[in-house]
Amino acid sequence: ISSNYFNPPCIMSLEKELLARSSSNCELCGANGSLLIYDVLPQTGIGVSEKLHLCKTCVDQIENPESTQPNHWRCLNDSMWSEVPAVQVMAWRMLNRLFAEGWPKDLLDMMYLEEETLAWAKATGEGADQIDIPKHTDCNGALLEHGDTVTLTKSIDVKGTSITAKRGTAVRRISLVADNHEQIEGKVEGQHIVILTKFVKKSK
Repeated sequence: ISSNYFNPPCIMSLEKELLARSSSNCELCGANGSLLIYDVLPQTGIGVSEKLHLCKTCVDQIENPESTQPNHWRCLNDSMWSEVPAVQVMAWRMLNRLFAEGWPKDLLDMMYLEEETLAWAKATGEGADQIDIPKHTDCNGALLEHGDTVTLTKSIDVKGTSITAKRGTAVRRISLVADNHEQIEGKVEGQHIVILTKFVKKSK
């Protein structure tokens, strides 16, 4: 428990500083309303620079990875450019957590953190195993990303329907199955289906 818990005047001072810095908006997603003081770990005890003003939605998803809703974090496209190091750190960590979605990779490629800030971002281990995460690849080993168009390399019977997705069918705007690098999702004849990556070829 933070020692600030026992020091109300200190909490009031922190909250006042955070309100001024955040303009009463969540520093990650921009939502206004009731905000919480969030400690960006690890802490060295240097005060407001290691804290964020966040909405409950952001805090809940940061603290409970299984409840993460990727689309909520599209907000990082804006907040990643913040000049506040603590905001940069949390944006970097969340983008790494969502790396398998595809779009966070593009944002990470654009993002620049000072050496000291990057070391802080990496201190909790977030993103450390990114190199070892299996990637979604097609039958030829080409990297698949969210929004790609692929072509089926074999005919597939769509379970629960009478539809057969024939070889050569184009599946546009695919999405990646985050917890299974061998599966993607897409629509064939208006039917949402899961497809094995070994049965598709990325279209150029």
